[in-house]
Amino acid sequence: MKVNKAGSIWLVAYFELAGFQLTRQSYIGTRDKIELGDDGRINQTYGPKYAPQIDTVFSHIEFMLKYDDFNLDLLLAIFCRVEEQEVTNYILGNPNGRYSRRIGYLYEWLIGKKLKMAISVGGNYIDLLDPERYITGKIIKNTRWRINDNLLGVSEFCPVVRKTQSLKELITKDIRKEIENLKRDYLPEIFQRASQYLYRKETRSSYEIESEKPSPDRMERFINILYHAGKQPFLDVMSEKSLTALQNEIVDARYAQPAFRDFQNYIGQTNYRGEEIYHYVCPPKDMVGSLMKGLTALEEKTVGTSELVRAAIIAFGFVFIHPFLDGNGRIHRFLIHDMLTRDGLAEQGLIIPVSAHMLQNKTEYDRALESYSKPLMKRVQCSILENGDLNIDNPDDVGPYFRYPDLTVQSEYIAKPILSTIHEDLFDELYFLQRYDEFKMELQQLIDMPDKRLSSVIIYLHQNKGIFPNRRKNQFEEITEEEFGSMEKIYKEIFNR
Repeated sequence: MKVNKAGSIWLVAYFELAGFQLTRQSYIGTRDKIELGDDGRINQTYGPKYAPQIDTVFSHIEFMLKYDDFNLDLLLAIFCRVEEQEVTNYILGNPNGRYSRRIGYLYEWLIGKKLKMAISVGGNYIDLLDPERYITGKIIKNTRWRINDNLLGVSEFCPVVRKTQSLKELITKDIRKEIENLKRDYLPEIFQRASQYLYRKETRSSYEIESEKPSPDRMERFINILYHAGKQPFLDVMSEKSLTALQNEIVDARYAQPAFRDFQNYIGQTNYRGEEIYHYVCPPKDMVGSLMKGLTALEEKTVGTSELVRAAIIAFGFVFIHPFLDGNGRIHRFLIHDMLTRDGLAEQGLIIPVSAHMLQNKTEYDRALESYSKPLMKRVQCSILENGDLNIDNPDDVGPYFRYPDLTVQSEYIAKPILSTIHEDLFDELYFLQRYDEFKMELQQLIDMPDKRLSSVIIYLHQNKGIFPNRRKNQFEEITEEEFGSMEKIYKEIFNR
């Protein structure tokens, strides 16, 4: 079956663009057909009635906005390659048209200047993004184009999140109800003890993800930081001064920075020949300030949006900007907790230990990071300066990739560890503590021993799945074999209930 390109893929070919990530590619054929590629991309063929009447840039932009996935990165590249007069002529042909208005608004929003045309647009206000297809932000009404700007962000930083079937199912989960059910089943005192343990587990896991073992002092500092998540106004948390102070708290003092980076950063490794292998090249240093400003504005623009999506786009947005040499990953994971607490999914004093899940499922976490970094590395062009520093040679080409990322995969990803940690880590710890208290009480009835020795007995039994290890029995010469047997029986009765 012969097919012709349409929309995004037609525009990419027409302008000879390379390295753009298209999550949906459209074709015109004789019948409708849809296929899912190995890389997750949707290839869709439409029947003849969907074909643009004429092959022009703007007819295919219209098609792209109607049927393809919204892509600000690609739109900006196209707008930079057409004459302003061409845009004006297209709009004047039908100034009240839904797609004329969208294209006019997006051109001015992305290019950053008004079109030189006097227009008086009529008709009802229309949404820029279809809420059925995308996660949308608070509406800002634009009177010039009669557009409801419901983008998630602002021109400095604006991610797109598509409402995939997977994401729709994840964000409809009632996490508050699941936590309330746990709180109903366990005493507040047990909940508090579980939280204390999970704060330490989260801190340890966050460092271990980066193969670091923090000193006790740094552990305590990070735990204290987590305790304060969600308590400060977001503008204060995201200020350069505050984030720099946070970075200084959690990294080795030798790598503390006085401010956001003023150098080109990257993530990579050195091979055995001494050659540098780049896994991710961070945004150019002169973009960091505006990207962080946009990321901060994103929080206000998304109030009322799915809490899971807000946590994802802010936390992953931060780590992809990478404003520091070291500590970015830990701050990224702190921001997840900050947003969950801020939005009421986690109460003050309760932590959902997502880092523990990330550590145990490192491949999934890496996949969420690489789904963003790999397409970039096919597009970015770099060279080494005389002083040995890395330099991005095509900043104008890759800049929009940093500003307008598709963070759908990251939003889908973040929901999974959050849900898993509630079902597994939090539940397991609550379950263990309740059984621990029962078991301790029963053992005290069996033998009235000092509390420290009693705790050691319980630990050895639990570590060995209810069987007291023979090699440890010589440490408890006052306990008989019959009593060890009774302990094991009580353990099974309580923990296998």
